[in-house]
Amino acid sequence: MIQQGSALWQYLSPEMQRLAGDGQLLIDDRKLHPNERLSDYSYLVFPFAKLYEGFLKQLFRDLGIIDEAEFTSDHFRIGKVLSPNLAQRLGRKSAWRQIEKRFGRDLADRLWHAWKEGRNLVFHYFPHNYRALTFEQAAAAVSLITQTMNQAVEETKVA
Repeated sequence: MIQQGSALWQYLSPEMQRLAGDGQLLIDDRKLHPNERLSDYSYLVFPFAKLYEGFLKQLFRDLGIIDEAEFTSDHFRIGKVLSPNLAQRLGRKSAWRQIEKRFGRDLADRLWHAWKEGRNLVFHYFPHNYRALTFEQAAAAVSLITQTMNQAVEETKVA
């Protein structure tokens, strides 16, 4: 999913690289058992969603959007600062707004879309809208996350 030796791979911390490897192992293992039918393949997305959260924190820190205290804080929330719906209210604390101003709305929207589709809608449980993923949907979520990280590294030139 993430090419070893790529700019993205080089940008990732060793912990994030391990998450990428774990995620690839889960996907490869699933392919070895194609006849087993599960009700939900969200578990395949988890390592990549966790990796994406760490990636965004590192990206925002390296771009000067957040400081070291926010980077290491247990209370800093990516979903809040990345939400375009909160950009006006957060002002200069909005990561979405800062990305939009510096790198364009397209990248800001892609970062948010990958967060929402690849993490929030996968891992939250709503009794009125139980969202189980097929293998294909889980693979698409992983692809969305990894493509978005690749694009962010390329467009921001952080690596």
